[in-house]
Amino acid sequence: MNWKEEYKPLLWISGFFVLAYFIPIENTRFAESVMAALDLTRWYAREHVLLCLVPAFFIAGVIAVFVSQAAVIKYFGAGAKKWVSYAVASVSGTVLAVCSCTILPLFSSIHKRGAGLGPAIAFLYSGPAINILAIILTARILGWKLGLARVVGAMVFSVVIGLLMHLIYRKEEAEKAAAQFSMPKQEEERPLWQTAAHFFILVFILIFATLAKPDSMKGIWAFLFEWKWVLTSGFGLLLSWSLIAIIKIKPQHVILAAVAIFLSYLLAPQMALIPFSVGVIALSILLSTANDEAQMWMSASWGFAKQILPLLGAGVLIAGFLLGMPGGKQGIIPGNWISDLVGGNSLFANFFASVSGAFMYFATLTEVPILQGLVHSGMGQGPALALLLAGPALSLPNMLVIRGVLGTQKTVVYVSLVVVMATISGLLYGSLF
Repeated sequence: MNWKEEYKPLLWISGFFVLAYFIPIENTRFAESVMAALDLTRWYAREHVLLCLVPAFFIAGVIAVFVSQAAVIKYFGAGAKKWVSYAVASVSGTVLAVCSCTILPLFSSIHKRGAGLGPAIAFLYSGPAINILAIILTARILGWKLGLARVVGAMVFSVVIGLLMHLIYRKEEAEKAAAQFSMPKQEEERPLWQTAAHFFILVFILIFATLAKPDSMKGIWAFLFEWKWVLTSGFGLLLSWSLIAIIKIKPQHVILAAVAIFLSYLLAPQMALIPFSVGVIALSILLSTANDEAQMWMSASWGFAKQILPLLGAGVLIAGFLLGMPGGKQGIIPGNWISDLVGGNSLFANFFASVSGAFMYFATLTEVPILQGLVHSGMGQGPALALLLAGPALSLPNMLVIRGVLGTQKTVVYVSLVVVMATISGLLYGSLF
């Protein structure tokens, strides 16, 4: 036996034994932190995975398979016109009402298809940061000044951080641009309008399925929320048409899947998750058993799921243990420490708010009520903006996945840029208001 090769498993076993032996389960704070981690993970699984991440995986699969590499390179490639690529990337959040984790499969997909690092990073930041619903909610609850500062800051952030990442790794990007320039031009397999129609049908399913309940049941958002599942079902019917007309799946198979979804609705009309789940299963079976292109779509979607879900699960558990469940059980780090440390407008308060926001997990729109509570507890206006600019775009689970896509160094640089710029923005805003 080669004992040198056995040191690594010995260290893992010894480490686990020491951890198990000394684990302080009798400590109340530790026990509550463990429960907070499990509570956050359960909430994430119930409220976020099925309605947010699963549609996002299918959308990422569409990008990976149906959006040609030539099209991605044309608008996001390392050699594309900067004003076009950054303009498209910086406003993506107004279309995609997603959180820091749901954007990951989409980012990973366009990056693998050849997008330049700068535009891809701009897309990664803007997706969750420039959420039009969250910005409106911010303005209504926290004031129009903070709402306006958030949208302006987020749009500027996405472009500046993307450009800085491009400049830092400009040699690598130049090599990528040269390689893309020498690639033979690919012909589009189908008209662009068909690919766009199929893509946006899935996007609108994601948007309406995840639509959060507004504070007031009046106005356009209340109307959309009341009809969210009708609208989702409508786009589900459009998806059936798309599967037949664009993806070329046999009509009888699509009709059979639609009948199964409708029957599941009749059995549980008050539980929308059941027909939605049946729809996900039916779509997976259809794609897995249809033509080669459909199977490639399913394979790409599953590939993103395998890459991202384990890291997200681990990240959510760690975030829950350290920081607790928002509005619920506390983590090992007491919540009052955070609110005590972010009062006023000092450099430390803004920096601490940026770092705390970067590591915390915020589902879409949840950052607003959480921040409302912190502001009422004495949080300064500057740190509030710093947390708004760093929090929704980053989280510990998000960082783990980005590291798997970009590597450790680029992830550290990206996170550092977000934290530094959020800190500076908080200082400037706090000094003005």
